[in-house]
Amino acid sequence: MNKNALIPRRKVLGLGVALAGLCAGCAVLPDAGSAESAAGSQAASGNKAADKVEKAPLEDINSVHLRDNPELYTVYDDSGVVTMYLTVSRGNDSENTNHSWAEINYYSVYDYETMGVPRYQVNALLQVGDENGPLPGELGYAVEAPNATVQIRGQTSSRNAQKNYKIKLKKNKGSWRGQRTIALNKHMGEGLRFRNKMAYDLIKEIDQMMGLRTQFVHLYVKDLTDSENGVFEDYGLYTQVEQLNKAALKAHGLDSTGQLYKVNFFEFYRYEDAIKLTTDPTFDQAKFDSYLETKGSSDHSKLIEMLEKLNDESQPMEKLLETYFDVENIAYWMAFQLLMGNADTQSRNMYLYSPQNLDTWYILDWDNDDMLRRKERELTRFTDAGSWERGISNYWCNVLFRRCLQTASYREALDTAVRELHDYLNADRIEEMTMHYRTITEQYIWQMPDIEYLPLTKPQYNTVAQVLPEEIEENYQQYPEGYHYPMPFYIALPSLQNGVLQLSWDPSYDFNAEDIVYTVELARDYQFRQVLYRQEHVVLPVVQAAAPGAGQYFIRVRATNASGYTQDAFDYYVIDTGKVYGVKCFYIQPDGTVVEDIYEE
Repeated sequence: MNKNALIPRRKVLGLGVALAGLCAGCAVLPDAGSAESAAGSQAASGNKAADKVEKAPLEDINSVHLRDNPELYTVYDDSGVVTMYLTVSRGNDSENTNHSWAEINYYSVYDYETMGVPRYQVNALLQVGDENGPLPGELGYAVEAPNATVQIRGQTSSRNAQKNYKIKLKKNKGSWRGQRTIALNKHMGEGLRFRNKMAYDLIKEIDQMMGLRTQFVHLYVKDLTDSENGVFEDYGLYTQVEQLNKAALKAHGLDSTGQLYKVNFFEFYRYEDAIKLTTDPTFDQAKFDSYLETKGSSDHSKLIEMLEKLNDESQPMEKLLETYFDVENIAYWMAFQLLMGNADTQSRNMYLYSPQNLDTWYILDWDNDDMLRRKERELTRFTDAGSWERGISNYWCNVLFRRCLQTASYREALDTAVRELHDYLNADRIEEMTMHYRTITEQYIWQMPDIEYLPLTKPQYNTVAQVLPEEIEENYQQYPEGYHYPMPFYIALPSLQNGVLQLSWDPSYDFNAEDIVYTVELARDYQFRQVLYRQEHVVLPVVQAAAPGAGQYFIRVRATNASGYTQDAFDYYVIDTGKVYGVKCFYIQPDGTVVEDIYEE
């Protein structure tokens, strides 16, 4: 954690170039093996032998740890608020910009999928300034023609009333802080409105993780798409987050020619039907993107090789970690998520990165607005991030993370990372940062337009902000206890034959190799008040029950080990207020077929 002990590779390379330049100005010496060279050398040194130079051994390229460029965060002051002025107008059909601002703010990502068209854009003039207007020397000052395009960004958030925006500066139209893509996030469902900024500010000081540049932004928008006249309307507070792309990799001192994938939904299975080479005649870009969105090289051969090895259970995980992953990187990334309670990270909200000439894959942090939300969920009565989604069991559904957790050396590395980050994420630090963010953000969130959609009242806001350090401490205490529980598992779709309903599930796993028994229930309701079948102390992961008639049913399976710790199944039933854990819903049709209840993630 001592940044002073680190010399960025960029500086080392720069020193090498400087030394090379000095040598270029020297006279050419005789060949070192010649008599003249030897004689001259001895005469110059008084016939003394040449001094020995201590040289560092060459580093193994596959042992390089991920390191950010810390100087990147010192160029601009990101502690306050930047005011941006966005003037939107219609463009042309060729660039998909001939649309209205109303259309941009109406359609969600899912609407575009239904319509089978790319996301609509509009032309935009982006200007940066203060509350009085654009400022000289800043992007867009005294410019009249559009310099950018704008569209909505995000997935599920695209359905929100307040949208997130992606502003892309046109080529040769300038940049803002070295960035041409500017992502503005509203975080409408996040009551504090500063969690993502807080996370990246913390990551700046964690050597083993790569952060991103962030900035609070006060946004004004003037809509000229349906009128020649307009005024700037206040769109409230946003958080700008640096887009992870080739330009970002270069800025952070990483390899921009390497592989970079945004994880949309990916549990590190092989996914043979989707994860293919682009040269494969059956390659389907949409299928591939549903798992991983390509942001770097489109050569997927290295990715496929890693997935094939990882999903071969005969391959020792110790060896795979040495070959394909950086234990330090995964351990500190996971430790950070565990301590921050950022549960929505088991299969998304991350990036995968691998330099061009390395076999190693790294995990890069992304989207932290779900962290430290326990008290907020409690106050808003939203049942999410509970049960197996707390602690290490949250990562058991992912092939990579499961195999890591089953490996003793990785668990030791994770223990170290958790302890070290717990010391770093101390109460004093978190309280000081919280007070700073509050002084900045509260002047915006308690007025229109943000107050209209803020999910917390002022008293609730104060309560949530005050308990952030407590949540970190609770997560820290919970971490080691997680190893005492059986791990979650999946319930299979019941099968019906000859009047018998077979209920089965995957076996659970216990870190201490304790015996596990199961409790199985079948009911007509998700609260299990109308139980049709119940069996306790089941040893084998299968039971049979008398088949009920056509209708909707629920099965619940819980695993209990010899020490008395109980775990739910991975399956859950979705209701308006969140999740009912450990429950699978299914239907028996009049013709006797069994249908699973499925829903969008």
